Amino acid sequence: MADNNFVYLTKERLVELERELQELKTNGRKEIAAKIAEARSHGDLSENAEYDAAKEEQGMFELKINKLEKILSRARIIDMSQFSNDQVHILSLVSIKNLKTKKIFDYTLVSPEEADFQAGKISVTSPVGQGLLGYKVGDKVKVKAPAGLMEFQILSIK
Repeated sequence: MADNNFVYLTKERLVELERELQELKTNGRKEIAAKIAEARSHGDLSENAEYDAAKEEQGMFELKINKLEKILSRARIIDMSQFSNDQVHILSLVSIKNLKTKKIFDYTLVSPEEADFQAGKISVTSPVGQGLLGYKVGDKVKVKAPAGLMEFQILSIK
């Protein structure tokens, strides 16, 4: 499901991104404009570091808005009722055991836009995410990752 033309999101994440975009376009732009106006009021713009910083912040801010608009224009809602828990797919909560270290990890497989390793959300396009897709509970999976060849066993899928 990691098609390059679409961004697969949960309904909740889509609503989150829409709210964030709306906030950036309204209050965020007003705040940036106020910072620029304040910096402009300090005189000569050619030697005004505060003005330069505010303009740079505005550029980064507009890039973020643009990125969110692109994501939302390609967004597709994932309906979890389309999937069963008998094999790993996007939005699966997978418990895996590293067969070398014997450590157990729990990951939710998400789209690249939702990935957050600290929160246990890995992208379906990451080496581990790609390696797990389509496998079932009990399967042993070999994943070629930057750290080398890793071997996991799938303990559960929710």
